[in-house]
Amino acid sequence: VQLQASGGGLVQAGDSLRLSCVASGRTFSVYRMSWFRQAPGKEREFVSVISSDGGRTHYRDSVKGRFNISRDNAENMVYLQMNNLVPEDTAVYYCAASSLPGLRTSPGAYSYWGHGTQVTVSS
Repeated sequence: VQLQASGGGLVQAGDSLRLSCVASGRTFSVYRMSWFRQAPGKEREFVSVISSDGGRTHYRDSVKGRFNISRDNAENMVYLQMNNLVPEDTAVYYCAASSLPGLRTSPGAYSYWGHGTQVTVSS
């Protein structure tokens, strides 16, 4: 599966952004989908994951209550709604797909990655 993320930009603290990720292929609905992010000089970190049917989600603690992940299997899309952004959210955001069971948070569990979209939050 090929992934393409979009929707990043430069915003001010407190603003919102909605990231989108479109997947190619006819088997999108079998994949667990995640968002990761990587800030300059830091390791890639888990942000959120959604189950294949969209019924279960999981978030890193720092984004709970601010971010919401969703998916539309009919459109091969996964979204990350980001509200009340803070400068610490500044990073390149990547969508990723995993065929492994469970809601995985390790980058190694994901076989497919998009190219990333830059999110910059100014204070």
